[in-house]
Amino acid sequence: MDLKKYNKHSNHSIVQHTPPLCYELSGERFVLQMDDGDDYILDFKSEDYLEWTWKEEQSKQEKYVCLKSDDQIYLISFEVDGASQRANHTFVIDKESMLVTRVVATVGKNKRWPYLISTDIVFGAIWQEGVEFEPFPRHSFTSDMIGTVVEWAYGSELSTTHIYFDAHFYRITYTRSRVESLEQAREEYAFNNMANLPSSDEPTEYIRIKEGVYFVIMTERNCEKVLGPQVPWRSNTHGFLQNYNSGGYVVARAFGTSTIDGVDRATNIIDGAYGYFIGPADDELKAKLTDINPFIY
Repeated sequence: MDLKKYNKHSNHSIVQHTPPLCYELSGERFVLQMDDGDDYILDFKSEDYLEWTWKEEQSKQEKYVCLKSDDQIYLISFEVDGASQRANHTFVIDKESMLVTRVVATVGKNKRWPYLISTDIVFGAIWQEGVEFEPFPRHSFTSDMIGTVVEWAYGSELSTTHIYFDAHFYRITYTRSRVESLEQAREEYAFNNMANLPSSDEPTEYIRIKEGVYFVIMTERNCEKVLGPQVPWRSNTHGFLQNYNSGGYVVARAFGTSTIDGVDRATNIIDGAYGYFIGPADDELKAKLTDINPFIY
């Protein structure tokens, strides 16, 4: 079967396997007791809009998106309208454990590299009437996934292979099941100009939501510092809510900037992918689990 004719997106679209939006939180209100002391209120007014209050600021309305990862685990994302520096607020709300992870990503804080994204990650609990606040348990940073390789398919033609080799970094390589050589892989969109980098290593945070469910946050910083506008994507942060209990599926959001034909374009998308663990079937893949990261001393 030729899947190309069924693909309504571009041949290399990252959004083809994005699931339908989830509207289950409409009408619900959450008081998030965050461990940094700055509690956060999310009030889902409708299927499209929520009101948020944070740091004693006046409540503000935003258009949001929600994707569902598990029976009671949700990924919520919105960009702050009118912010002086572009900012995205992302939440993993876990109604099963009544825990939450908050990620605030901001563009423009770095004076040397203004496209770089800064991410602030805080854990917390969802307030429950009659339940006393406790400092634990929490979602947490984890090393569970270190030493694994996962192939992700975003659509009928776009796949990538992620190598989770370090507690603070990941690296990417071409997908063996779809291309037969590095030369062919370099013709693929996702790897254009990456050969000019010393390595594909990028900073990554691994967060354990529960057994078999992880939130993996990758932020393109090294590529931006070295290549800048030589690649169409600049500094973007991609948050993958990965569920291996359902056979290997991810819902995700991406936020940052792309520069196409000299014009900056805001990135703020959601996507999905099917994945599976693969073994280091060849010497090159084995080496990528142990190769030195040139960006650290």
